[in-house]
Amino acid sequence: MKRAKRRGKKPQRKIFIKAPRINENIRAEKLRVVGDQGENLGIITREEALEEAKKRELDLVEVTDQTDPPVAKITSYDKYRYQLEKAEKEKQKKQKTSELKNIRITPRSAKNDLETKMKKVVEFLEEGDKVEILIFLKGREKANKDWAKGKLVEFLEGIPFEYKVLVPIKYAGRGFAVQIIKNKNEKNI
Repeated sequence: MKRAKRRGKKPQRKIFIKAPRINENIRAEKLRVVGDQGENLGIITREEALEEAKKRELDLVEVTDQTDPPVAKITSYDKYRYQLEKAEKEKQKKQKTSELKNIRITPRSAKNDLETKMKKVVEFLEEGDKVEILIFLKGREKANKDWAKGKLVEFLEGIPFEYKVLVPIKYAGRGFAVQIIKNKNEKNI
């Protein structure tokens, strides 16, 4: 039997975090240990740190091995992993990926239609997205490429602020296409 697809919800991405070393898996002989309340226990041996963690009924988790000696924390491993995953989700949420937005015009478009498309281009550029503008040609319009290219250049000249051309105007299948992005030096209007 086939499974029915869920509609509406996007599938959640799994977040993979490099698992830190815990308890007996920690290799370093000396550790800088932080207690479960955030107190600094100083530099002690791995065995003393493990005894202290067992006394508190918690785990010894290696926070970073990039320092000398490595830093370890006495805490619940599950709680520590949950905090790392939560921080990673927040980091991904704040990260903005630049999308490629498409605007399709024709050389015969009326002035008000072009103004509407121009507003969309400006909106996409303000959000920091890349915009691909395609001038679509039909039938005999394909024979008059210079005229169509001129219409695309005319549309680009109507953009009210500085932009950077990522992919210059080129003939692509059924018309001309150009990719632009807002110039980073330009301030919001």
